[in-house]
Amino acid sequence: MPVGLLGRKIGMTQVYGPEGQSIGVTVLEVGPCHVLQLRSVERDGYEAVQVGFADKLSRKDLARDPASRQRSRATRGERGQVVALAGKKSKAREASGVAAVPKAGCEPQRFIREFRTDGEQHGCEVGQVLTANALEGVSYVDVIGTSKGRGFSGVMRRHNFSGQRASHGVKKCHRKPGGIGAATDPSRVWKGKRMAGRFGGDRRTTRNLKVMRIDAENHMLLVSGPVAGPNGGFVVIRKAR
Repeated sequence: MPVGLLGRKIGMTQVYGPEGQSIGVTVLEVGPCHVLQLRSVERDGYEAVQVGFADKLSRKDLARDPASRQRSRATRGERGQVVALAGKKSKAREASGVAAVPKAGCEPQRFIREFRTDGEQHGCEVGQVLTANALEGVSYVDVIGTSKGRGFSGVMRRHNFSGQRASHGVKKCHRKPGGIGAATDPSRVWKGKRMAGRFGGDRRTTRNLKVMRIDAENHMLLVSGPVAGPNGGFVVIRKAR
C-alpha cells in the first residue's frame, strides 16, 4: 500500500459474514487520489508525499460549460500548484536556470494531505493516480476523520453526567453539574474540571478497522465499525500498524 489514501464517508450499512451474521460497516469513497508533490529534505527540510482528492470544480460548473472546464472555485495559486502557469516569476526563474518543480497536471484538489516518509517515497511519482486497488492485501486500516460538531453542550451530553435527582427540593437544576469546587481552601476550581463547553468537531482516529470489501470499479471501501464524522465528510485512510 502507498503512504495513504484520501476519501469521503458515504454512510453506514450492513453486510453478512461467512457464517450468516450481520456486520455493521461504513462505506467509504476512496480515491482516485492524485500525487501533487514530493517533499524532499534538500528543498523543504523534510520528506513527505502530498496527495489530493476531489476536484475543486463542482458538478454544476462542469454541467454549465464542460468544454472550457471553468475554474471559478479555484484561485490562481491553487491552479498553479497542479499545473505550470506562465507567470513573470516562473519565467524569471526559468531564465536564471532554476529547475521547475514537476506538476501533477490535474484539476485543483479540495482535500489535500501530506504523508511523512522515512527515506523512501513508496514508488510514488508526481501526477500518479492512486485508487482503491492499492488496498489489495491489506486486512486492517486506520481511518482519520473530523467528528460531528455539536457546539456548546452541557455536562450531561458532553461528559455523560447523570444530572441531579428528580426529588423534592431539586428545582430547575436537573441537568446542572452540581458543585464544582472546594471551600475556602483552595478557593478556586481545579484545572481540567469537566464542565459544559464546546463539544465535537475534533480530529479522531479509529484504529484497526477490518477491511470487509473493496469495490475498485466504483472506488468504494467497506470497513467494519463506525468512522468519525458526518456523511460526506473527508477522511484519511492508512494501513493499520
